[in-house]
This record gives sequence, structure tokens and C-alpha cells, in this order.
Amino acid sequence: METSGAPRQLDADLVRAEYTPATSYLNTASSGLLPARAVRAMHEAITAMAEGRPIDSLFADVEEARAAFARIAGVPVARVATGASVAVYTGLIAASLPEGAEVLVPEGEFSSTINPFHVRQDLKVRTVPLAALAESVRPGTALVAVSAAQSADGRITDLTELRAATRAHGARLYVDVSQAAGWFPLAEHAAAADYVSSVAFKWLTCPRGAAFFVGPPDPTELTPVFGGWVAGEKPWDSCYGPVTELARSARRFDETPGLIAYTGARRSLELIEELGPEAIRAHDLSLADRFRAGLAELGHEPVPAPGSPIVSVPGLGFRQPELHDAGLELSDRAGNLRASFHLYNTAEDVDRLLAALTR
Repeated sequence: METSGAPRQLDADLVRAEYTPATSYLNTASSGLLPARAVRAMHEAITAMAEGRPIDSLFADVEEARAAFARIAGVPVARVATGASVAVYTGLIAASLPEGAEVLVPEGEFSSTINPFHVRQDLKVRTVPLAALAESVRPGTALVAVSAAQSADGRITDLTELRAATRAHGARLYVDVSQAAGWFPLAEHAAAADYVSSVAFKWLTCPRGAAFFVGPPDPTELTPVFGGWVAGEKPWDSCYGPVTELARSARRFDETPGLIAYTGARRSLELIEELGPEAIRAHDLSLADRFRAGLAELGHEPVPAPGSPIVSVPGLGFRQPELHDAGLELSDRAGNLRASFHLYNTAEDVDRLLAALTR
């Protein structure tokens, strides 16, 4: 992954060998592109299924993907569960809270990160501006739930400040890193959070259907209310009747895996590690800064989100259809034009977008 000393450069030759976008794809905040190695592995696995060949070996892909995410997040593999949805893991946490517990969340947070707390109507969900989140933690706050980077506009949460505030008041911290894992310095923060969740189909460039959860060091702190046969210490001995021995690690929180998704995820995460999140981060942020500078010259002011590869421009969302027609893929989010820059993007993509916006 990362090395000491000067940050290494992104291996452009390796990127070109793995990614072949047919457009200027600037929409990773919605979904990342799959690398060639993941596509090949998934094709081979699907072919095996079609031909009736044994697929038990695909479960090894789940374990390799789990281990890779643990390394990227800087946490022991025993803390990592595999699943398919952030909302499921938010629901797991919500189910663990006592009646009347206060959950603090930021305004405009992504629904999967917070909705299960609202569904439990016996919880007290308090909403404040993102910038005021840390200062709003108070005695009696049971949990703070927040994304490391906001989906709508890329704003980054000061996790160091927030962790200090939650510790000062005895609150738990739950961080959704779906818009961060793959470029964000996750290893600096994940181990200190009580809970971390992430889909993998965005900046980790995995297939949809793979997600990860980092549970507490002591897994018995949470009840695995969604646990099925894979939650057993010996899954193949837990197929019938109640699971008599839960996994002694975060595997007790596993969902039954979509094997094809994890076959691809194993290879995608392998590539993220080869390229290095630090090199990816430097590349992504340089492109985002280039776009911000160009916007300033055009008289547009994006939502302030320093240090983020997501750039959201108020009032320009209506231009998304015409940009799509011109071969530029972005998102319209609440009237804002959202561009998100990742490892397969180039300076030429940025300049092409800026040129289109001048028309």
C-alpha cells in the first residue's frame, strides 16, 4: 500500500491497462468503473456457474476481499464483516441502542447512514449542521452517525475533532466511508471509530453487492440480529436449526455473500492496494483542484469542500443531460452539478468538462 518518504506517483500504465472508459467518466461518487481483472474473474465465475462446475472456491474470494479491506482500513481482519448494504449495518447498530437513546446526525446526510435510526421511533434523532457536529455532542448523546465525505457535495468531516468530542462525552462514533474508502486516509481514522461501514462500488471500484462493516474490538457488544448460517464459527456446520456457536470475530455480522460481487471485489481491492490509496488521493485531489481553479475563471463557485475529490457546483445541475450527450458523465444532485474525480481520470477530462461549461 503506502510507503514511507515521498508519496509515490500513480502508476498510469497500470491504470490504462485496467480501465477503458468510453466517456469522460466523472461520476465515481455514484459508481466506480470496474477494472479489467475484476471483469475477467467475474466472467470466469459466471461461466463456472453456467457449466455446473463447483463454486465452493468462490468463498475464498470473500475472505481475500475481507482481508484486503482490513489492510486498507488499517484494522484487524477480525473486526471486518462482509455484506451488501450500508443500511443493513446501520440497522444493526440501531437495533443495539436502548430506548430513548440520542443519535446525533448532520443535516443532509445520506439516507442509508441514518434512516434506520429514524425508523426506530423510540430513539431521539437530533440533526445539526455538519460544521457544528462535534460541538453538538453533549452528555447523553449515545451515538454520532456521519459520513467521512458527504455524498451530495464532498464536504469532509473532521473525524479527529469528532472522535475527541465523542470520547469526552462517552458517545459511540459510527462513520460511513462509502464516499471515502479508496482515496481517503482511512487507516488514520477507522481503528478509532466504534463502527465503520462502506459500500465498495464507488471509490474502491468493486462491483455492486459488496459492502464492509468494521465492528467493535469486542464483537459481543452487538447482537447479530441479521445473522444467518454464515454467522457461525463453522458456517458449513451451521446450515440447519439455530446457529449454536457464533463466529468469534466480526464474521458473526456477515450477510450471506453475493459470490460474484466478491469475486470481482477481491481483484478490485487488490488493484487499489497495488496503486496505493496515498497515490490515488494525490491524483484525485490534483484533478479536483484543477477543476475548482477552472470554475473560478468561469465565475462559478463550488460548495467549499477542500481536500475532497468531489466538486459540487450550485445552479448547474440542469446541464447534466447536455453534458451526458457530449460524452461527459456527471450527476445532478439537488440542482448542483456534481463532478467526482478518480484514478482513471486525467487532466484532459477536466479540461474537456471546463470547455463544455463555457458553451
